[in-house]
Amino acid sequence: MPNAEAEVPPQQGDKKKKPEPFHLAEKIGEMVDYGYPLTMSFPRKDRELADELRRSMLAILRYSVEIDRRYFKKTTTQNMDVELAVLRKFVRLAASKDLHGGQVPAALDDAPV
Repeated sequence: MPNAEAEVPPQQGDKKKKPEPFHLAEKIGEMVDYGYPLTMSFPRKDRELADELRRSMLAILRYSVEIDRRYFKKTTTQNMDVELAVLRKFVRLAASKDLHGGQVPAALDDAPV
C-alpha cells in the first residue's frame, strides 16, 4: 500500500520573487493620456459624449488598480470587461459620420493620430 502522504518536493529556498508590474495598467494609463485631451477638443454639441468617454476611461483605470491590488480578481475583471465594451461603443459612436446625419464631421474626425 502506498504511503498515505504524498512526498512533497523540497522548497526552492526562501527567496521571494518580486511580483511583476501590472502591464495592463500601464497601457490603460497610456490610453487615458492619449484619449483625455482628444475628448477636451470635442465640439460643444458632443460634450455629453466626451464626458461619457472620459468617465469610461477613468472607470477602466480604476478597475485596473483594483485588479492589481485584489487577491480575487474575477468580479473586477468582469466589470472591467463590460466597461471596455461600453468604451468601444462610445468610441465608435464618436467616430461615426452618421451621428449628426452626415452634415457635420464626426467628433473624432479631426483627431491627430
